[in-house]
Amino acid sequence: MAPPADLPVPDRRAFLAATGLAAVAGAAFSPTSASADASGADASVEEPDRLFKEGRFTAAERGYRRVLRQNPREARAAAQVGYIALLSNRFRTAESFLARAVRLNPRDVASKQRLAECFVRQDQLARAVPLLRQTGGQRDAAYATVFDHLPGTPWQIHGPAGTRVPFHTLDPVPSVEASVNGGAPKKYLLDTYATLDLSAQAAEEAGLRALASMSGGVVDTHPVTLYFGVLDSFRIGDFEIRDIPVQWNDTQRPPMPDGSQPAGAFGTTIFYHFLTTMDYAGRALILRRKSRTPQKGFPSRNRLPLWLAGDHFPCTVGSLRDYGPRMVTVDTGGIASALDTTVEIAERVGLAVDYEHPSDRFGHRTYPVTADRISLGGAVGRNVRGHAAEKAFPGLPGAGQSAQFGFDLIANFTHEFFKPFAVTFDYTAMTLSVARG
Repeated sequence: MAPPADLPVPDRRAFLAATGLAAVAGAAFSPTSASADASGADASVEEPDRLFKEGRFTAAERGYRRVLRQNPREARAAAQVGYIALLSNRFRTAESFLARAVRLNPRDVASKQRLAECFVRQDQLARAVPLLRQTGGQRDAAYATVFDHLPGTPWQIHGPAGTRVPFHTLDPVPSVEASVNGGAPKKYLLDTYATLDLSAQAAEEAGLRALASMSGGVVDTHPVTLYFGVLDSFRIGDFEIRDIPVQWNDTQRPPMPDGSQPAGAFGTTIFYHFLTTMDYAGRALILRRKSRTPQKGFPSRNRLPLWLAGDHFPCTVGSLRDYGPRMVTVDTGGIASALDTTVEIAERVGLAVDYEHPSDRFGHRTYPVTADRISLGGAVGRNVRGHAAEKAFPGLPGAGQSAQFGFDLIANFTHEFFKPFAVTFDYTAMTLSVARG
């Protein structure tokens, strides 16, 4: 159950933002988008940048390709076609156009980062190293060093066709047991906005050696340093994953219900190596090996498009009341909340904003909000609570990331919304399935 209202709960979002765990290299959208392309307008004659910002990605890609037919040396158009392909894991197209953009404009740091990410998602980490060393970013340089030290083949997955791991807790966010480097199982938070992040104690017990480090900001006046290394083994249920990148720091995480600290958190960078279901209703994490053929036992109803922004930010289409479907993020780690948005969007769609009880999140004023109805396709949440920020700002999931990603987002759907459902992330077919448990 959720912690009592009179007990302070560390803001896990503030933790992620301050420690740099919410860093993003950029994102784009797939030409198979089910969002606003069915508007009835003649999208083929409209300006592709505007189409992209509006989430009309099929039309945007057509527009950028038309520009390239007229001027093959138009670097930005090439970059945007590659960017759009990357979000839907169309790796061949992404690599071709992002590499073309870098050749045309060697100073295009964003395309270098996205091309590196294209290789990382395919576990071709060595190909990402030269690009990451050229960006000038601390995090990029850290991962380049780690990738250089990975022995043999990274992300080796050993185990059966699938495994079911029961949730240890449902609140404050789901957690499961996992073990590192053959040690005893410990509790890890599940969070789609996470990579693989350990506590300093868990890293020490696993015998990890820091290959790189960087400043991760300040949490509660405490300067945070992030450390990066290589994990020999990470075991979840019946699966063992070998030779994978990992990071750790000594910041306090949201506590377990008994007050103890989790050993870390993991999410999308683990999830996209499997066909992953977070079965909230059944209280279990289900992992199956990826396949290009439909698998039995997983929900086929209510399939939505899925895109991956940066290295670990899932996106799909959702609605606030009757406003939508429009682009939203999917962040399962928001404590005691179903959505994040802004006051401007909340007022636009008619959500109830409680201006009498403001709070401070990430140094910005935020108000409680109640939504009588929000939905991801046919999955509907009624009378759910969340947060509406006075204005969009970096670190605010959903609407706050519009500037980072380059396209408009109306909200972030998070923990409380998903409780009645089982949510399946298919990063091969690039679909998100939400089924009632």
